[in-house]
Amino acid sequence: MADGSNWVEIVLLAMLAAFIGLRLVSVLGKRTGEEPVPRDDFRPGSPELIARPSRNPESAPRVVAKLPEGTDAALAPRLADLAEQDPAFDPQRFVTNARAAYQMVLEAFWSGNLGSMEGLVSEEIQENFATAVEQRDGKRLSNKIAGIDSATITGVDLVGQMAEITVRFVARVTTPESDTPAETADLWTFSRHITSRDPAWLLIATDVEA
Repeated sequence: MADGSNWVEIVLLAMLAAFIGLRLVSVLGKRTGEEPVPRDDFRPGSPELIARPSRNPESAPRVVAKLPEGTDAALAPRLADLAEQDPAFDPQRFVTNARAAYQMVLEAFWSGNLGSMEGLVSEEIQENFATAVEQRDGKRLSNKIAGIDSATITGVDLVGQMAEITVRFVARVTTPESDTPAETADLWTFSRHITSRDPAWLLIATDVEA
């Protein structure tokens, strides 16, 4: 009898478990309208979705570079090409930095403190400046920049991953011989490997405009 009683209890417990399971399904299986929206990280508008530029050159939007003041409009396509390949490039900021570099390099050359121009000029240019300083017996020049009247991009070349930009500087310089500033025009060419992590443009060529 004890075995029969145990068997009956097992059957009753199984029926009770089945009943509870059906109740849970009937309650949990219903939508109340308050369920959380399933996560979809790839849906449009998702914060995790990062828009990437098209790899198809024909469908990619062309970057239009804003020309700095005085820049020939004919250079716009080349500046745009450079901005496309180097998203960090900004013509306005480049000219501003070129102005600063122009003054820093000249002041370093005049004072003979060539170490302060490291990172601004190429090794060849630094060697040329060092030779010029030696030829004047290391004497310090008391020249001063009274003002930089203009800094204008006059040339843009992009060959492979190397970019070169030529800037025409018009400045007024005073010398010990004269307190009256003399106007000078220089053509400086800066270069940079556009895939380099180093954002610096190096001075690679200088010329005095006749």
